[in-house]
Amino acid sequence: MLDILHREQVALRIHDGAFSAMDLTARHPRTGDLLSTVKFTVQTLAAAGELQRDLQRELTYDGLRAADAKGSKGGHRPAVPADKTDAVRTAYLENRSIAALARDHGVSRGAIRTTVADLLPDHTSAEEDIPAPKLLVTLDMPGKVADFLRSADLEPAERAALDEGATVQRGQGHTLRVTAIPAVHRQLLDRCQPLDGGQCVPAVAAQRKAPREYENRVSTPAPIGP
Repeated sequence: MLDILHREQVALRIHDGAFSAMDLTARHPRTGDLLSTVKFTVQTLAAAGELQRDLQRELTYDGLRAADAKGSKGGHRPAVPADKTDAVRTAYLENRSIAALARDHGVSRGAIRTTVADLLPDHTSAEEDIPAPKLLVTLDMPGKVADFLRSADLEPAERAALDEGATVQRGQGHTLRVTAIPAVHRQLLDRCQPLDGGQCVPAVAAQRKAPREYENRVSTPAPIGP
């Protein structure tokens, strides 16, 4: 790349940061070769970038293997089929538990709750002058946030939402598709703030970016397609 820039007479200068004012295309006026300091800097930055990429890939694969060992399967969890909806609702009215129905039909407990939402004890009619219960929201949590939260001290509702999440492969990384009420998403967001630095947790660019991505999704939730 630097040879191409030199041939096209294009300079590449850093204007701020630790390497500010450095010209990465600077060459010796007599030999025309890259300056030794420039070559060393470019090679060091390239090696550091490659190391970071390899570490991220290794950590991603380690996380996926750990999730697989726990029986967690990636992909979007299926909803209750339309022809099974009436059977699920009838079984729930007969005091069949949500967990048992989820096992019987091979879906998540969130899918069962959605199917019987109007039958749940905290459900109120839309015609009543009482605020309706908050609906579940499905958001994609960045993999770095999910990996950090798995080892954090969580409340039961937060842990349940995390454990029920579905891993979704995203190129060389992954996200965790979490279904929970907005309040739980906000609580989980608060838990991952140490990724921004502090509390003996070293912050790197990728770590700081992940909580911000999750914060944007929590602040402006958008529906996740099938």
